[in-house]
Amino acid sequence: MPPSRRAVLAGAGLLPLSLSRFGTSAVAAEPAALLRRPIPSTGETLPVIGIGTSRRYEVEPTAEAIAPLREAVQRFVALGGSVIDTAPSYGTAEDVLGLILAQDGIPGQDSLREKVFLCSKVGTPGREAGAAEIARSFKRLNTGMIDLIAVHNLIDPSANLATLRELKAQKKIRYVGVTVWRDSQFGDLEALMKRETLDVIQVNYALDDRRAAERILPLAAERGMAVMVNVPFGRDRLFKAVQGRALPAWTAEFDCATWPQFFLKYVLGHPAVTCPIPGMAKAAYVEDNLGAARGRLPDAAQRTRMEAFVDAL
Repeated sequence: MPPSRRAVLAGAGLLPLSLSRFGTSAVAAEPAALLRRPIPSTGETLPVIGIGTSRRYEVEPTAEAIAPLREAVQRFVALGGSVIDTAPSYGTAEDVLGLILAQDGIPGQDSLREKVFLCSKVGTPGREAGAAEIARSFKRLNTGMIDLIAVHNLIDPSANLATLRELKAQKKIRYVGVTVWRDSQFGDLEALMKRETLDVIQVNYALDDRRAAERILPLAAERGMAVMVNVPFGRDRLFKAVQGRALPAWTAEFDCATWPQFFLKYVLGHPAVTCPIPGMAKAAYVEDNLGAARGRLPDAAQRTRMEAFVDAL
């Protein structure tokens, strides 16, 4: 079984440091603001790290089960994060996220929902069935507006994109997109990107899964489409590969302090990438991951060195 992220952090001597930041002792000044990148179709900028809710937010919608997830989302927003991605197919994730975002804000401040760039998907074929699924998402997420809805895994894109564009015209959603999660879908994705006007695509891309950089990412830049990246940790393969290894000293050249930051900074080093969305179910992981959204990013030569390092493991 691949090692958990906790095991990798603990093995590197980093987990206690991260957790200590949430104690009751004196707290250091908050870190610098997160890097931001634009959605090309509007110029609106987003923080460059988001939260993905697949698997980790698929819990029973009880106060006890939701508590650590609520803490993670609160910490994420407090540190400047905003993008949270979910889907109807992620079990109870939409319900759980809806409960978390429904909490009252701090008096005199915006509510948690108002600070989140909320993303979901539609993954049912047919106009009526797709529209019904979207309606359920609004209800489960407890919101009257969803910032982005994407066609999940290119399921019936003609019908679902037509529905999404109607919702966009009605100002119920702000952006329209499509998603894939495996390399075998890239041919269909490329064809769709060439014939459709899309605000956002979501694609799998990681240090050990680089095929999207061959054609998909350049095409997104050419067509003016923002890029969200799923599974940026290579479905945990990368954590397994570096278990027990020390972070190379040269990673300080791009302000990298942990292995998760190493993997995320590689993804962000590609100029076409807008926002990777790693799963973050604990506040400590939020703290660590958002470190990748600060400081310098690796340049082309440094990214090549990162590739060679991982390929040699």
